[in-house]
Amino acid sequence: MPELSAGILLYRRTSDALEVFLVHPGGPFFSRKDHGAWSVPKGLVDPDEDLLDAARREFVEETGHDVPDGDPHDLGEVRLKSGKCVRAFAVEGDVDAQAIVSNTFELVWPPKSGRTQTFPEVDRAGWFTLAAAADKLNAAQGDFLTRLPQR
Repeated sequence: MPELSAGILLYRRTSDALEVFLVHPGGPFFSRKDHGAWSVPKGLVDPDEDLLDAARREFVEETGHDVPDGDPHDLGEVRLKSGKCVRAFAVEGDVDAQAIVSNTFELVWPPKSGRTQTFPEVDRAGWFTLAAAADKLNAAQGDFLTRLPQR
C-alpha cells in the first residue's frame, strides 16, 4: 500500500485574485530548485489517524502557524511520481508567510562526510496567485489548484 500524506491548501481572496499558501522544502536537495519544487504543507498520516487531523498537525509542524478556523473542503487525492498519495483539504484563511517556524530533520551532509547536519523541513513559504502557484508547485499537486476554484 502506498504511503499517504495529508495537507492543508490554505487560500485567501484579495481584491485582485485568489492566492494560495505554499511551502518550499528545506535541506540541500532543494536549495537551488524553485520551479516545481514547492508544495502544499503536508506530511505522513499516522496509522489510525484522521486525515484532516493529520493535515492540521502537519501544517503546524511545517509552518508554526495554527490552521485558521475556516471550513475545510476535501480536494481529493493525487499520486506523486514516488508513488506516495497526497490528500489535501482547502481552508480559507491568512497567515504570515514571513513568520514560519518549521520542524527540522537531520541528514549526513555532504554525502559520505560522516557529518550530521540539521535542516528545516521547510525553509520558506509564500502566497501565490493560481497562475504563479502552477509554476512553483510540484506538478502532481497541480490538480489541487484546478479543484480549488470549483469550491
